[in-house]
Amino acid sequence: MLELYSQIEEVVRAVRERWNGHPQAGLILGSGLGEVADEIESAVAIDYADLPHFPHSTALSHAGRLVLGELEGVTVVAMQGRFHKYEGYPLTQVTLPVRVMNALGARLLIVSQAAGGVNPQYHTGDVMVIDDQINLLGDNPLIGVNDDRLGPRFPDMSAPYDPELIDVALAAARRGDFVAHRGVTVAVTGPCLETRAEYRFLRAIGADVVGMSTIPETITAVHAGMRVFGMSVVTDMCLPDALEVADAAAIVTVAKAAAPNLRTLVGAVLAHEAARD
Repeated sequence: MLELYSQIEEVVRAVRERWNGHPQAGLILGSGLGEVADEIESAVAIDYADLPHFPHSTALSHAGRLVLGELEGVTVVAMQGRFHKYEGYPLTQVTLPVRVMNALGARLLIVSQAAGGVNPQYHTGDVMVIDDQINLLGDNPLIGVNDDRLGPRFPDMSAPYDPELIDVALAAARRGDFVAHRGVTVAVTGPCLETRAEYRFLRAIGADVVGMSTIPETITAVHAGMRVFGMSVVTDMCLPDALEVADAAAIVTVAKAAAPNLRTLVGAVLAHEAARD
């Protein structure tokens, strides 16, 4: 982690050569939300390949760009595509962009993910506002010697997702008349999907959805002192007694169909952020 600080500084310098804004919020646009980057005004886009120490995004439907500008009157820095442990990257590298967002000035992180539904009350296409999390990655981005310049040795995780922003988002969903659950996400490494026995286990320990991302970024943001708002789109149902073969193309299609609802929540959270300032 001591080497990480210099890497962050290098990336920030590379960004500053192309953009001199001061973001209030960072966005990680997972599956289904990448097109939100097209709405960012006065945008500057930087390919990940042009940033030192940034991995290359190999995930399906992830563009692999950092987009910086204005959204809903808030200066933002957005990841159009993210990284995952299953791509072979260490979690310190997976979460490097969150560190960079924070170093650029962002104090709020908005993160989205496509996830499988393990709560039988959910349905394909539903949105879930993340209230809590379970880390089953067998890893943590904070492992190693702690750099106090980046955050405390033992960050508190009693409320990793900002309760006020959860309420803002749920109110926006009610106004928009679409389903938005409040629940728990669990992260597994992947890339294979889970077995029927594993889905039973995940439900038994309290998970509502399962994904392969989001939790490392959230841990890193909390460590850095950022507020976090997270949301999932249920792209397929993972019910062990009625399990169907997963279709990657169908999952992406469902995620894209849910994008307007996710966009509504992003807009509400950013509007709330703008009002704070």
